[in-house]
Amino acid sequence: MRANHRQLQRTAWLLCGDSDRAEEMTQQALVRTYVAWPRARTNPAAYARRVVANLRIDSWRRRGREVLVDPADVPEAAGPVDDRREDRDELERALRVLTPRQRRVVVLRHVLDLSEQEVAADLGISVGTVKSTSSKALAKLRTVMAERPDAVRAVEGDGS
Repeated sequence: MRANHRQLQRTAWLLCGDSDRAEEMTQQALVRTYVAWPRARTNPAAYARRVVANLRIDSWRRRGREVLVDPADVPEAAGPVDDRREDRDELERALRVLTPRQRRVVVLRHVLDLSEQEVAADLGISVGTVKSTSSKALAKLRTVMAERPDAVRAVEGDGS
């Protein structure tokens, strides 16, 4: 828990965009991972990430639709503190224009640097779906971030 809590909370925050909901999702993921320890013990971090992704999917289903905030309305101090605050804030604003699936794939693949196979396993989708979703999402992010060329480098990652 100690080794992965911060990264898990950051993942939750990037998926939902709300600090309080991210903390709640992180705590629920840790509890569920603990309860399922016989199944989770081989890779508890991956299990907890999958739980966070599933919790986010469940919240979309319960609410019936995603309520997105206009990127201009995102407060400057939102989310976890990071050394590269400007790049992070710009990326977080850009992530809000993606569909929920695109956001999950981009966060897991390019922010957390998981392999395509790991993302596919975490989200329960095919590797081909990860590749095509990632490609479309990155193209959309590049378009959105074209107004600030210095921010594009935060999106391009490894170019996959």
